[in-house]
Amino acid sequence: GPRRDLLRAHRWQPHPGRIVGNDAVPLITPGGDITNSFSGPMAPTRYLDNCPYIKEILTDIGAVWGRSRLMGLAPSYDVPEHVDVGYYWRTHLRLHIPIITNPGVRFTCDDTTVHMAAGECWAFDSFCLHKVQNLGSEKRIHLVLDTVGGEKLWDMMLSARHQSEKQLDIHLVAPGVTASSEIAYEHINLPETMSAWEVRCHIDFLLRQAPDMPQLDGVRSCLDRFAVGWSALWAQHGNSPDHCDSYRSLIENAKLDLRRQGADKILLKNAVSIGRMLEELIFLVAVPNLTADGT
Repeated sequence: GPRRDLLRAHRWQPHPGRIVGNDAVPLITPGGDITNSFSGPMAPTRYLDNCPYIKEILTDIGAVWGRSRLMGLAPSYDVPEHVDVGYYWRTHLRLHIPIITNPGVRFTCDDTTVHMAAGECWAFDSFCLHKVQNLGSEKRIHLVLDTVGGEKLWDMMLSARHQSEKQLDIHLVAPGVTASSEIAYEHINLPETMSAWEVRCHIDFLLRQAPDMPQLDGVRSCLDRFAVGWSALWAQHGNSPDHCDSYRSLIENAKLDLRRQGADKILLKNAVSIGRMLEELIFLVAVPNLTADGT
């Protein structure tokens, strides 16, 4: 049937980082293309169109869906410890629903290790250090869904937090019950020019994660100056593409100041430097077509 057809080897794409033992079937991508891209209007791939039950699950959860896949992990392989550092990860929540698993599959996030049982739905913070191990003898397959969220999903998560594991109210999505004609896909996942309010939000988020170090006062002062400068430009020009050079100049000056203040020496709780996170969350995406070297 469709499930067996979907699991055929030629459907699986290698991990974009070429991590051995890891592969995926793309279900939702920009334009519905077979790609690892993160940005652009999302649409179902031909593989999702052949998975009516997965479409029912997406509809039942009721969120707005971004890049989503079936993710495979071969037996005796792992996903090394890492942090998802890009702008996409800062703005999205990741859900895992195990489809095929075994007791040897262990997922570690921060200091907690769990086994996700088949059919359960888990959410985790990919900004924390995390890793996966498959110590079993068969391939692990998870449905992995990325989303900015939704009110129903929020209510479900809030309810789960207030219940004990023994008293958890199970929500079963039975096949063939939910109509799947109203799946919502995201169309906006990058700013044109980042607003002054979003710039300040990212800065405050990162400063809350930073340890108290001698360099922090200087870095905070640089970031406050940068945020004020961005607010001034935003008030004058907004997201007008005619003034990208002014925003870019502000970014380049801020990067120089932060380097002098030792921003790359300040490691956040997840062992990533505040300098790198500023690059990923603001500098690389705050202005259209801004690349790592500022061109």
